[in-house]
Amino acid sequence: MPPRARQAPVWSNGKVLDLISVWGEEAVKSQLRSCCRNYDTFGQISRDMMERGHDRDSLQCRVNVKELWNTYRKAHEANRRSSAAPATCHFYKELDARLSLVPPCHLQPTILNIRVHIATSCFQHL
Repeated sequence: MPPRARQAPVWSNGKVLDLISVWGEEAVKSQLRSCCRNYDTFGQISRDMMERGHDRDSLQCRVNVKELWNTYRKAHEANRRSSAAPATCHFYKELDARLSLVPPCHLQPTILNIRVHIATSCFQHL
């Protein structure tokens, strides 16, 4: 018989709510936004979860945060686009209260300013 794939542990509602609480702290959100290699940040989330009495390692926290984020983001985007019945997901209210998505368009002026600055500096050297 072939070996079974390792299943992720089931998270109780209390554990997920604690994870959302830790993840929603401003310092944690800031660290997650500031870089793409977040191994240390998920390690800190794991330690915070252990302090709350939940035995979860950094990989388990990372997987669950990413799953929650993707589910929340899809429901949030569906609500922005459609006039149909509101989309929701498990823990939507808690995630929305903690994460409240900021549209990515707030980054555009910065990117445009960098491109203009680079183009201007390149032409000055000709």
